[in-house]
Amino acid sequence: MSRDSRPNFIFIVADDLGWADLSVYGQTDYETPHLDRLAAQGVRFTQAYSNSAVCSATRFALITGRYQTRLRGGLEEPIARASEAIGLPPEHPTLPSILGAAGYRTALIGKWHLGGLPKFGPLKSGYQKFFGNYGGVIDYFTHQPRAGAGVPKDLWEDELPVDRVGYYTQILADEASQYVRAQAGAAQPYFLSLHFTAPHWPWVGPEDEAVSRSLTDLFHYDGGNLQTYAKMVRSLDAAVGQVLGALEASGQAENTVVVFTSDNGGERFSKTWPFTGQKTELLEGGLRVPTLLRWPARLAPQVSEQVTITMDWLPTLLAAAGLQPHPDYPSDGQDILPALTGDQAPWPRTLFWRYKAQGQRAVRDQAWKYLKINEHEFLFDVVQDQRERANLRHRHPEVFERLKALWAQWNETQLPITDEVFTHGVTPDIQADRYRPEREVRVRP
Repeated sequence: MSRDSRPNFIFIVADDLGWADLSVYGQTDYETPHLDRLAAQGVRFTQAYSNSAVCSATRFALITGRYQTRLRGGLEEPIARASEAIGLPPEHPTLPSILGAAGYRTALIGKWHLGGLPKFGPLKSGYQKFFGNYGGVIDYFTHQPRAGAGVPKDLWEDELPVDRVGYYTQILADEASQYVRAQAGAAQPYFLSLHFTAPHWPWVGPEDEAVSRSLTDLFHYDGGNLQTYAKMVRSLDAAVGQVLGALEASGQAENTVVVFTSDNGGERFSKTWPFTGQKTELLEGGLRVPTLLRWPARLAPQVSEQVTITMDWLPTLLAAAGLQPHPDYPSDGQDILPALTGDQAPWPRTLFWRYKAQGQRAVRDQAWKYLKINEHEFLFDVVQDQRERANLRHRHPEVFERLKALWAQWNETQLPITDEVFTHGVTPDIQADRYRPEREVRVRP
């Protein structure tokens, strides 16, 4: 039996991982050796963005390759309730459905968060196997979506509830490793989505089961600390290392594309230096995400300055498999492989964001970024001014007005944000001063 020569794909998503939460991106309080090794063996991106500052919205963009605001469910920031109207429509082509139709075996292990049963789910949108949680968050030990006795667990195998004992990050690593080992002798290539919930709250590490079972509020705003967060990220790193070890043992690492990224910027305990902002904010710290890619058969180790965004992965991975997006649902993303193979130099991008809370708007166009928060408007050069401190709107009024107009034109092509759309507000530790221009750079008279 000859094996299909097309690459396998393992796409790993962390949840709320900050820009500098990995030592290869600047973390100095602890080490992430497995992800550092992945970075050394492949591509480390320096200008990778998430499609949204919250999770389910970004996941719509990842699976469809399009701006999430083209779909009703993608307007939610994030999906926070069960609904027959809010979710990923099963008829919409997806990355796993296109790959599956072309002969790939497809699986999602981990977080779905794109709508619940009976109308929505991974098996209805292209995945042939699913193990994980349908909702946005579950406790790491009880596997409940809410704290408190009597609440059902959100842990499923395909569309049936299951029970497991242990720390959720490790459970997902075990399931993914088993899946990779099972594919070792198969003729068909595979696409494995491995979507961790770590290091999303609740703030409990792998040794904190007693803490987990004592929680009365899963949001756990008052809990956690930097030390616990470090344990959560280190356990995530070890889990990725375990899966990569299974891949090496399978003999298929050379022609397997491994991607590691985050769904949005980090939360309260994350390190986002040199950026400001965090999850729920369109500042760089809420959007810029650590991103790694390894494909030994095609790509040399490198650091890439190519600007990229979550929705690029659909056209990029399809191109690696010799496929194209569905013609009736053209991707808003771009295939970035030419910038990584050396066939083309990195090219500038124009990217758009919006977030209902504080009326946030943003455009990244080459080095320029237009940003609006409440009634404050900014123009930053985010290549030179990574901390978004010098407001250049008066020094470059033509750029400011051009980007502002571009955002308005793009916004007209997306679904409107109406009153019933849910949005996660700014977290309690955010200060209003963050939204005020720290420095206006004005043209001298």
